[in-house]
This record gives sequence, C-alpha cells and structure tokens, in this order.
Amino acid sequence: MKLPDQRHLFDIPEDVAYLNCAYMSPQMRPAREAAERALEKRAHPWQITPDDFFDAVEEARILFARLVGGDADGVAIVPSASYGIATAAANVRVEEGQSIAILEEQFPSNVYPWLELARQRKARVATVPRPEDHDWTAALLDHIGQNTAVVAVPNCHWTDGSLLDLVRIGERVREVGAALVVDAIQSLGVYPLHISEVRPDFLVAPAYKWLLGPYGVGFLYAGEEYRDGMPIEHNWINRKGSEDFSGLVVYQEEFQPGARRYDVGERSNFILLPMAIAALRQILDWGVENAAETLAELTGIIEESAAKLGIEATPKGKRVPHMIGLHLGSRTPGDLGPRLASANVYASVRGESLRISPHLYNTEADVDRLFAALSKFLR
Repeated sequence: MKLPDQRHLFDIPEDVAYLNCAYMSPQMRPAREAAERALEKRAHPWQITPDDFFDAVEEARILFARLVGGDADGVAIVPSASYGIATAAANVRVEEGQSIAILEEQFPSNVYPWLELARQRKARVATVPRPEDHDWTAALLDHIGQNTAVVAVPNCHWTDGSLLDLVRIGERVREVGAALVVDAIQSLGVYPLHISEVRPDFLVAPAYKWLLGPYGVGFLYAGEEYRDGMPIEHNWINRKGSEDFSGLVVYQEEFQPGARRYDVGERSNFILLPMAIAALRQILDWGVENAAETLAELTGIIEESAAKLGIEATPKGKRVPHMIGLHLGSRTPGDLGPRLASANVYASVRGESLRISPHLYNTEADVDRLFAALSKFLR
C-alpha cells in the first residue's frame, strides 16, 4: 500500500529538498516530543525509579524484535554499528588461514574489526570486487567457500544502494559452516528483513538513519547459537538480579537472559531510548513493506530523470527501493555536495556515486529540485 506524504511529521522547510536519509534522518516530531518529556523528567532525578532503568529498554527490545520478526531475547542495546560488529568479532570462530569475506568499499565500521581479527587469528580478509553489473549477490557467492569463516556484509551497499540477497547468501554461508554478520544500518526500517529467513548470527542496526531515531543508540540481534557468548564489556546491569539495587554488591557470575549480556553500559539512556521507541512505533505503524513500496516509486522517478540527462543510475532490481546511486564519473565536480546544498538540495557523494536517499517526507517536487540543480552544475 502506498503511503501518503509524511512531511508533516518532520520539521523540514518547504524549500528544502532533503534527499539524504542515508546520511542521517531528520528527527521526527514525535521523537523530539519524547525527548522533551524525557529531559523534563531527567531534570528531576528523584522521579526516576529503578524500574525506569529496565522498562523502556525492554519496550525498545520488543519493538525492534517485532520489526525484524525475531524474539526480544535476541536483542541487545548498543551505541553504534562498530560496537555491534566488535561484539560479533569477539564471538565468531575464525581459525588460522581462514578467510573473512567483505565487499569492496564497504563501510569502515564493518571493515576495521575484521582486519584486526584477521591479524590476531592469522586469517585473511577477502574483499569482493565491485561487480560491473551491480550484482553483489552473485559476486559474493562466488567468494564463499569451505575456507570461509565469516561473511560480514550489509543488506545494501552504502554508496549506491546496490542490493544483496541475504536469504541466498545466508543459505550458502550455512552450507560452508561460516557465520553471517549483517550491518543493516542502511536498510532496516524501509526494506523488509525477516530474521527467520536470513538467519544471521549477528545483525546490527543503529537508529539514526532509517530507524529515524537518535544518534548514539542502536540494536544488535544475536542468533540463538550466540546468546551465551562473551560481551566486550562487563557492566552491572547485564548481570542476573541487577533489578535489585540493594543487592548489587552481591556480585553475579550469571548474565541477564539471552542477548542482554551484550547490552552496552548505561543502556538505560533516559533521553535517547524514548526517542528510539517513538520512532520504532511510527515505523511499525507505517509498515516496512508499505514504506518500501512508496519509496520505490520515488526512486523509479529519479532513475527515469537521470536517464534523460544521460546519467547512469543503479538500476531497479539491483538496488533497494529507498536508495539510488547516480554514477556521474568524470562529470562530478569536486564540490558537488556543497553546490547542491547552496540550492537547498541535500544528497551525498559517496565513492563514485551521488547517493540519493529519500524518505516518506520527500515528494516529486524534491526530485524536480534535485535535477534542476544537477542540470545547472553538470554543464
């Protein structure tokens, strides 16, 4: 079902074409209002009870689990993609001589931890070259073999929205006995992903992009096999019985159940969590499938408009519905981003692509503003 324009939920002036959700989402009005209420309460700490350290966390866990079709026991609260990937790297099995598969030009937070792990384990990182036909799935499947220990990939490439079929990839990963680690920051919330189909060992998704939440909070999903693993930090709140503040000096060996052991310290962020919860509620209310259908129409218009200017775009069928790369090549001015911004058009140059990433607050009028500016700046 196509959704109506949702710009009223965001504070975006009419003369601004913000086509850059892959950089950072605008904060929704409901999330801002949740933050304001939370700030008011935080100003009065005598109103914050021990239950407040747990209730919002569990609500966020449940909402995220609903979003991915998983269970709340598999969800941990993390501050960033790098924290989640580091947790995965600390728990997957990698032996000397094995390989860890990543993509060329993959986002650094899903690269550096694997380079370090490979160094520690005397393994190697195998980088899949960018395919000319945009078919990352086929290219990656060709690189997965019996010597593969980990496949650490996104749901779509962050530079141009090129899609990876995680269901097919997951099947192959399990065939060779490897682990699948998914960085879903550039897709979760606007592109359907079902844990039961993909079956990742770890999946991480910070909130500040397509989950429309605040910067500094995110989610890690751990497969059942990894819910008794080792966290990368040891804090008080992820231990058994931490609800009893008077008993915290009775130290515990056991953790809270499930993936809660991976929760970051100070997870009970009294400002950020209410914002993330408000955003998750709205996303679930829209329906991810509905958002994807709506945005597919808009990126289709972008692809058609690009063709009229002789610009190659990441083609439909090879990309996610919510993001499209315009491959400008040598026509790209070095200062294209600032030039577009001077016209109140916001998008990101990433690698060799001008990445366009609209959301439900965008309309065809925003697309018209984009191409009017491009026609001027690409002469």
